[in-house]
Formats: sequence, structure tokens, C-alpha cells
Amino acid sequence: MLFRSATAKYLRGSTRKARLVTQAIKGRKVEDAASLLRFMPQHAARDVAAVLKSATANAENNHNLSAEDLVVVEAHANEGPTIKRWRPRAQGRAFPIHKGMTHITIVVADQEA
Repeated sequence: MLFRSATAKYLRGSTRKARLVTQAIKGRKVEDAASLLRFMPQHAARDVAAVLKSATANAENNHNLSAEDLVVVEAHANEGPTIKRWRPRAQGRAFPIHKGMTHITIVVADQEA
């Protein structure tokens, strides 16, 4: 059983919204997951599709596995660091703005596993 993975770190966007996309592709064949991501309206689907393409390429080039036999075993969207900014408000106050980042990891394996 060969597991191949790819990770994209420090992507701007909500971790919660990215998790909805990663949960949709978990357990699917790579071809089905790629076609599903292509038509998803979520912005995070683009980032997840890029990571899926990278994980598939890692399995094909490093271990001579065919893309038709690969299945998405795991898909994670974990929280990254938060950029903290301040927004001026009335009467000299300042309100915080938290800009989140996400780490996306996708693990693929051959279907026999």
C-alpha cells in the first residue's frame, strides 16, 4: 500500500470553508474528485484541485502508479497562522480584523489498498 501526499501551506481563506470542499472529495477516485472540484462554486475548490493534481503527479512520477487506480484516502484543511490587522472606527476606536490562512493536505493511495 503506497500513500502519496501533497500539501499547500499558508493559503488565504477560511479553514471552515475549505473543510467543506475537502470532505466532499474524501473516499472518491481521483478522476471523480477532480471533475467534482471543477464544477464546485466554492473558491477553495481551486486550491484543493491544485493540491489534488500535485498528489496525483507525485504518485505517478515517484511510484509509477496510474491515475485511474488512485483514490483520495485523506483530505485535511487545517488552520494556519492568522494575520492580524486593525480597522479604524468611530471616536478613535480600533476594531481587529483577523485574516485566516489554511493548510490543505491530500493523501492518495492505489485502489487495492
